[in-house]
Amino acid sequence: MQLDSYRTLGRSGLRVSPLALGAMTFDDGSWGSAPEESFAILDRYLDAGGNFVDTANQYNGGASEETLGAYFARQPRKRDHLVLATKFGGTLFPTDPNAGGAGRKAIVSQLEGSLRRLNTDYVDVYWMHQWDRHTPFEETLSTLDGLVRAGKVRAIGVSNTPAWWIARADATASLRGWENIAALQVEYSLLARTVEGEQLGAARALGLGVTPWSPLASGVLSGKYSRETTQVAGSGRSGYAAPLLTESTFVLLDELARIAAELGTTVAAVALAWVRQQREVTSVLVGARTLRQLEANLASIEVTLSPEHRTVLDALTVPRLEYPYPFLDEVGVGYQQGDTTINGMSSAQFQRA
Repeated sequence: MQLDSYRTLGRSGLRVSPLALGAMTFDDGSWGSAPEESFAILDRYLDAGGNFVDTANQYNGGASEETLGAYFARQPRKRDHLVLATKFGGTLFPTDPNAGGAGRKAIVSQLEGSLRRLNTDYVDVYWMHQWDRHTPFEETLSTLDGLVRAGKVRAIGVSNTPAWWIARADATASLRGWENIAALQVEYSLLARTVEGEQLGAARALGLGVTPWSPLASGVLSGKYSRETTQVAGSGRSGYAAPLLTESTFVLLDELARIAAELGTTVAAVALAWVRQQREVTSVLVGARTLRQLEANLASIEVTLSPEHRTVLDALTVPRLEYPYPFLDEVGVGYQQGDTTINGMSSAQFQRA
């Protein structure tokens, strides 16, 4: 497995790396990476064979996009050789009700702002950053279809959106001849697995690509935390990490450390490999504030977990899904197929201990 072993992104012809570079940390250096360090991170990622860079209009008040735009101004030939993704939905003008969300006015103005900051005339993937409960999905989809037809967007995706919306939007786009959704971006890690119910189910049914964000659970699975170390000096993510530092997480970290030692790698690399090896996953978003962090994340591409490793990790983090999944597992399998085994599944697998 290499970084330049490309995969098509869901229902698009875009070829993307199995690890995508998240640019949320790119800014003026006050929180993440100052421009020069961001440029070095980009150079290293691209030199390693990576080609998928992801940002959003609202990241650091637009500074992430501006940093990428400055990079393309310095090295313009690199723009067309990578898959550039950004997102809409987040407002940059909090007192303007039409500055954010997924309405036509907002989408068009947000894309214009992103293209200006990114120093490009198109984006390869345009993500709806989150579900907009105030806007009819037909308005969102028809607007995105128009942007694809105008050549300003190559493919569209959705993030942080209910599966029912995705299914309804996909059916409507197909019936009306609009651009289909190509991929989903979802939170997914060993500590955030509820997407295995509805979101990944939608991805399988509709043929969508999946690009997980926060695969290290806000750094909890990076190897920095343990029973003895629950605070990391200088980390801007400690507040997000604190609620996850429970005894069950420490048990998981112990097992990750054991597997890492067995494979001669790191806790972070094992945690990233677990996400990457899920069958629905196309490309895993990794972020880095420093070159050292990037190198640690890139090292995960060389790690392949055995079925035994995955079984152990799966058992430690089984998600509790919402109804009807618990009911279907506990009652439905035997009710439908009795004592028989179908497609490798038997009712005995779901009997309570």
